[in-house]
Amino acid sequence: MVKKIKNFILKYLKWFILLICIVGFLKLTEDVFSNEFMQTDIVGYKFISTHLISEPATRIAKIITNFGGAFFLIFIIIILGITLKNKKIVAFIFLNLIISFLLNFSLKNILQRPRPTEYMLINEKGYSFPSGHSMVSIAFYGFLIYLIYKFIKNKTLKTILIFLLTLLIFFIGISRIYLGVHYTTDVIAGFLVAISYLILYTSIIKKYIINEKKA
Repeated sequence: MVKKIKNFILKYLKWFILLICIVGFLKLTEDVFSNEFMQTDIVGYKFISTHLISEPATRIAKIITNFGGAFFLIFIIIILGITLKNKKIVAFIFLNLIISFLLNFSLKNILQRPRPTEYMLINEKGYSFPSGHSMVSIAFYGFLIYLIYKFIKNKTLKTILIFLLTLLIFFIGISRIYLGVHYTTDVIAGFLVAISYLILYTSIIKKYIINEKKA
């Protein structure tokens, strides 16, 4: 009985995660529509403005945030396009970036939450919710993690790459809060919707990835 339950959970785990992420995102969206300034935003702002802001930290944050920008992500795709023999995989990576960008653009223009103005350390235009850098970073680097897990056989290399990319995703999100261009809930919402999207995207293209791997 216990084994059956365990197998059931493992089989449908990603769909449970998808459901939790969607519910979390919808709850945050409801608060944004109600024009609520959430406690999470207040705590995040106070912690960063009181304890973290310094010139060295600002320089590091500005570097890290660029790893989630369109220019750098397109640069990575170009490099992968040159170095990888499997061009279909490169096409899936590029398609993933386009879809995640368009999804974020659509959500921002539907919800239209203004950016915070308390302590912007860089100039950013457009709306705030959900965070584009956070959302696209999880979609892009998360998909790379998926491919690394599927294709790389060396367990040590696989573990290191997955750990580093996960760390990068996290710090990109933190950098957006630190630089004052997003509320904490913008970043959380970006993570939640991106995880939901990525589960669907990988589920849809999985058969093409597997077929390509066997070919």
